[in-house]
Amino acid sequence: MLYGLRDLRVEDIDIPNVEAGEVLVKVKSATTCGTDLKIFQRGYIEKVIRLPTVFGHEWAGEVVEVGEGIEWPKKGMRVRAGNSAPCLRCTMCRKGKYNLCEDMIWLWGAYAEYIKVPARTVLVNMQEIPQHVSYEEAAITEPLACVLHGAEEADVKLGDTVTIIGAGAIGLLHLLTAKKKGAGKIIIVDLVEERLKLARKLGADETINAGQENVVEKVQQLTSGYGADVVIEAIGLPGTWERALKLVGKGGTVLEFGGCPPGTEVKVDAELLHYGEVTVRGAFHATPLHFRKALELIASRTIDVRPLITRKMKLEEINEAFKILSTTKSEIKIAIIP
Repeated sequence: MLYGLRDLRVEDIDIPNVEAGEVLVKVKSATTCGTDLKIFQRGYIEKVIRLPTVFGHEWAGEVVEVGEGIEWPKKGMRVRAGNSAPCLRCTMCRKGKYNLCEDMIWLWGAYAEYIKVPARTVLVNMQEIPQHVSYEEAAITEPLACVLHGAEEADVKLGDTVTIIGAGAIGLLHLLTAKKKGAGKIIIVDLVEERLKLARKLGADETINAGQENVVEKVQQLTSGYGADVVIEAIGLPGTWERALKLVGKGGTVLEFGGCPPGTEVKVDAELLHYGEVTVRGAFHATPLHFRKALELIASRTIDVRPLITRKMKLEEINEAFKILSTTKSEIKIAIIP
């Protein structure tokens, strides 16, 4: 069992009891995420997760017990479930904004041998994993679902020039998604050469090392002085949020995807928004439909997530895994195997 903040432990706890409508799953793989690292380093929004707790939220496994009244899934089925389940009845849900549900159930606890899935989550946000898809691949459904939601907000069109700030897992998933949406040129910005190398391997047309080049000048050069049609910030720092606004062209869209710490404020040039007609959008989390689409894209290999899994480690090594994530930037996804 894992506790935070900055106090990460592996402990023996009782296997959760399953009640009516619930499902117990033996976790086969749980991938690391920047959000997990943020929880460990600085805590998280209280209404989403309270510490101390078992955490980890990208996972896949095998059903080992089903509660009373459950007809699906069946025992032995390979499944994954989203870390959220909207109520379908609040004001936001009635507007179709299921990711902003006012009575959301959040599911954390994947860094463990077993995870209990609430009844509502079983009903609205659990999927069966096709046999040819590995548990590690299926675990990446959650971040891809979030990226699909962001891609809708960014609205990349055929032939667009897209600049993505950040070549971590989220930035690379945005890269893969933008390519499938028909982007004409994709520029990736990062500080780590190993990540930029992987970005090029996955199809980036241009890469910029922000520690070695002037990013604004380079993007201007690569876009004939115009700026990108779409800029996606995939890091979550106020500095990169503001930088994104300097890379977009007139009539373009900036997607501020990376989550900044609570209370963060950024400066926006009013002239850019008014005279340049630039659209600035945010994107938070995903809906059950995005989760289902994400797994389908992974299963069809339309979005091939296998290159993002850069290391596999045992649950007992979770402290080392988080140390690696905290001190190096070359790892993209570490698969934790209980």
